[in-house]
Amino acid sequence: MSDAAPEAGDPLTVVEARIGYHFRRSDLLREALTHRSAAHQRNGGVARRARQPAARRGVGSNERLEFIGDRVLGLLMAEWLLERFPDEQEGALGPRHAHLVSRPVLARIAEAMELPKVLDVAEHEARAGVRQMANVLADAVEAILGAVYLDGGLEPARRFVHRAWNDAIVAQAQPPKDPKTALQEWVLARGLPLPSYRTVQMDGPSHAPRFVIEVTAAGLSAEGVAGSKRVAESAAAADLLRRFE
Repeated sequence: MSDAAPEAGDPLTVVEARIGYHFRRSDLLREALTHRSAAHQRNGGVARRARQPAARRGVGSNERLEFIGDRVLGLLMAEWLLERFPDEQEGALGPRHAHLVSRPVLARIAEAMELPKVLDVAEHEARAGVRQMANVLADAVEAILGAVYLDGGLEPARRFVHRAWNDAIVAQAQPPKDPKTALQEWVLARGLPLPSYRTVQMDGPSHAPRFVIEVTAAGLSAEGVAGSKRVAESAAAADLLRRFE
């Protein structure tokens, strides 16, 4: 893999051991670990990309596997929550589900699996720290799940989800609140003005944008950084709540 960090053993074998699944089609796992920048580099770079139809750009990257992995995760997580919380209704199950499939949770799972060491990323993107970006890591986890599903079906995918998300779901004693909602409730309970959000910075390539969002409330400010504006706002709100607490 291009510009990969040192790793003992074959990277694909290492990932298989961490997810508890052996691939019959190793090409699926390799694709799941290939960032768009690496695929773009192998496909001929900027000049060739400009001549490609939009639908062909990113071919060979993990984007297609991430697409199906996202849907598989949503289904399996909903199924698991119904089994684990038989007395809860949609009003409680919805926030649980949203939290467990969120990018921050997926990024933590990716870090626990040490995916930054094995992601195939173009050299210039690796130097820019793309391997540590939450949205890139989250996409890789979903792509791996999609690859497991395509290679072995729903049951191996279910085992992977139950293994990788176990700590996150066990930690959910109560249905979580979205940080933006929780911050809004905190200021309203004290008769304070609503929080205000401001985009401080927006940069990065189109396939890996980076948003820096500042939130201000009760005279204090905090920042959140993520690959989408919504997630960056939530991260900023969560940080400000921690300061208040």
